[in-house]
Amino acid sequence: MASKALILVGGGTRGTRFRPLSLDIPKVLFPVAGKPILSHSVDAVAAVPSIKEIILIGFHEDSVFKDFIADTSKQYPHLTIRYLREYKAMGTAGGLYHFRDVILRGNPEKFFVIHADVCSSFPLKEMSNMFADKKARAVILGTRVPQKIAQNFGAIVADEDKKVIHYVEKPETHISTLINGGVYVFDQTLFDVIAAARKRREDPEIVRFDEENDNDVLRLEQDILVQLSQEDGFYVYETKDFWRQIKEAGSALPASALYLNQQFQADPKAPGLQAPSATIVPPVYVDPSAVVDPTAKLGPDVAIGPNARIGKGARIKDSIVLGDVEVKHNATVLHSILSTGAKVGAWARVEGSPTNRNEHTPYTVKDGIKVQSVSILAKDVVVGDEVHVMNTIVLPHKEIKADVKNEVIM
Repeated sequence: MASKALILVGGGTRGTRFRPLSLDIPKVLFPVAGKPILSHSVDAVAAVPSIKEIILIGFHEDSVFKDFIADTSKQYPHLTIRYLREYKAMGTAGGLYHFRDVILRGNPEKFFVIHADVCSSFPLKEMSNMFADKKARAVILGTRVPQKIAQNFGAIVADEDKKVIHYVEKPETHISTLINGGVYVFDQTLFDVIAAARKRREDPEIVRFDEENDNDVLRLEQDILVQLSQEDGFYVYETKDFWRQIKEAGSALPASALYLNQQFQADPKAPGLQAPSATIVPPVYVDPSAVVDPTAKLGPDVAIGPNARIGKGARIKDSIVLGDVEVKHNATVLHSILSTGAKVGAWARVEGSPTNRNEHTPYTVKDGIKVQSVSILAKDVVVGDEVHVMNTIVLPHKEIKADVKNEVIM
């Protein structure tokens, strides 16, 4: 039977931690490994034969996804893709319930729910197989993280049969290193659980201080998964593959590296991926319209966007370079993100600090102080010749004429 995929894309009043990169482009459309974050989950969905329709749910303006939907429809003509806009921010479960009639149209056997800001190999087929084998009502993607950060995520406790027996969102004490990966498979009874949660919230004896006591606002993690864990039919598929959450702006960088490595391992000759050479250390993605001087050295883990210009002797490593960026001759860019139209002068250095991708944080500790590990130049930032920018975030349209370190330039 046919199934559907629902991708939760959020809205303009969310994703503030992704600033300054989200000031000129919505987070889910920010390019990571050469394509929008959202495209990676769509590509995974398109590879599942049973899925015939993709529904994007959020509260961005309708125009935000117009071009994305047009391009995706051409790339995957077998899929129907549409955007459903909430009239207000309704929470991750509230939006699903609001559009339940559209979601249930055609009587889908099951539907996938995916948070757009997840970086993963998206084992949707494996989750679908578990869903069928266990005759499940719900399957959640689980992944292991270090104990010291597990409390920042939804904690899952499962038995030997992978049945979820306990779920807590961001627990105050350690419960489990198995956490919620933000990808789900549900059957239609999900909407019965959401309806019951709405009814509980209407109880005048329940005192709430969140979301202005709005009964339309329901959160999938706090309001629904906790309830499902107390019932039968809820299972976890634990992935051993890579997983990251893309929250802060700096988290786009390790996500890009993970996707680039996945693409290079799957097909080293894929469009845009560069062959190893004296000046290319894979994986490196270069848009066909970008101009890279043959003496520039790129990689590993580098993505170069459209119409970018990379000068003679430039060195770029572990970085995202967006469209229309100019990196002049002999400049160095390390562990950094350069947004659209940024310019790095000759002999300048823009660098962050290398971090462990398993740490799940864009911060590092320098001299006992917590600092941003990724340097970020927002749109149209100009770094002068021979200027050194280190562990610094620069907001749009600024010009940096002197060395800066461990700062936020507003």
